[in-house]
Amino acid sequence: MEVDTYYQQQMNPYNIKPFENADQEQIIKVWEKSVLATHDFLLHEDFVELKALVQTINFHQLEVYCLEQNLEIVGFMGIVGQKIEMLFLSPEHIGKGQGRQLVLYAIQKHNVNKVDVNEQNQKALNFYQKLGFRAFDRSEKDDQGKPYPIVRMEYS
Repeated sequence: MEVDTYYQQQMNPYNIKPFENADQEQIIKVWEKSVLATHDFLLHEDFVELKALVQTINFHQLEVYCLEQNLEIVGFMGIVGQKIEMLFLSPEHIGKGQGRQLVLYAIQKHNVNKVDVNEQNQKALNFYQKLGFRAFDRSEKDDQGKPYPIVRMEYS
């Protein structure tokens, strides 16, 4: 299905907007809720370390887009070049089409064609596969050198 057709067919109350400084607190809350709901493979101390790292991110160094509903941020995605570096949704919005909306926006508007996914996050792997991403590489450790294998995927 063409991306434009997908948007035209949707009667949805969600809006994608560029990140603003005022959004930072909300997206960090979305990140935390999302990771707690989807990354049950993370050790507690690794979660605490990641949370501290996320709180120091300068979100202006990425192209960050927020998904909002009624002026509340319910998800966000960060892009660098043609790669989705992060995509998180509040748990109550997972599985309802909003992640798809963000990814299709990234493909259409930013020519995104790559994403890295934690191998233990099977739902995320399935999600990206359904959208047309295929694995092309794997590493035993994540970008912080932790033993969380990463699957590198590209859009075809």
